[in-house]
Amino acid sequence: MALKFALIGCGAIGTALLELVKADAGLAAAAIVVPAGSEAAAQEVAARLAPGAQVLQAVPADGIDLVVEAAGHAAIEQHVLPALKRGIPAIVASVGALSAPGLPEQLEAAAREGGTQVQLIAGAIGAIDALAAARIGGLETVRYTGRKPPRAWKGTPAEEGRDLDALAAEAVIFEGSARDAARLFPKNANVAATVSLAGLGLDRTTVRLIADPAVTENVHQVEADGAFGRFELTMRNQPLAANPKTSALTVYSAVRALRSRVAPLVI
Repeated sequence: MALKFALIGCGAIGTALLELVKADAGLAAAAIVVPAGSEAAAQEVAARLAPGAQVLQAVPADGIDLVVEAAGHAAIEQHVLPALKRGIPAIVASVGALSAPGLPEQLEAAAREGGTQVQLIAGAIGAIDALAAARIGGLETVRYTGRKPPRAWKGTPAEEGRDLDALAAEAVIFEGSARDAARLFPKNANVAATVSLAGLGLDRTTVRLIADPAVTENVHQVEADGAFGRFELTMRNQPLAANPKTSALTVYSAVRALRSRVAPLVI
């Protein structure tokens, strides 16, 4: 029997996810949850990629085994928290939302109330398991550097006081805590939030964000030191074609988490 999931959001990430899992016999998109006014576009996607899915404005009260969030930060409070309280497990892609004060605790409390679990995906970054393990063994410093093409920073505070189209050299657009990075750049800094939550937390993780006209990929670098030793990780991810602010690996990470729910062997 297939696992029935409700997908929250039908934008670039949600649509790519449906494309990748449409042939998975163990998975069935039973609902696509979108805001009012977005139903028509979602219906077109559903007809093409998930013909059995209902297009709704809220997670159904029953008939759902799992919620997959791919809609942005507001969807966590609106849809994920209530689903968890009802006992429906959830996979969350918008990890940057957890920079909001108290939201991680609300998620944990909702999952406890419903006797279930919420999973935060690694998204565009790797070695999250190693970082979380290092925290147990003794972690002292964590620094994340995110480097993307200038166009990936459009529509963000990076445009204040600079013309991104005219950049001839790299420009540091932010340096500070992971909490502030995720708050100011919510669609670009999910990785910063993920790294911090796995490691030292939002306030003790140092973040540097760079607009670089010399790169075409989204480049993520993590440096960690502590009693466990030291590691450096650099990843060069291709951006999602439909949304250059997001690495394609984010979609693959969500698909992996979804498939892991039904796979007989998981690593």
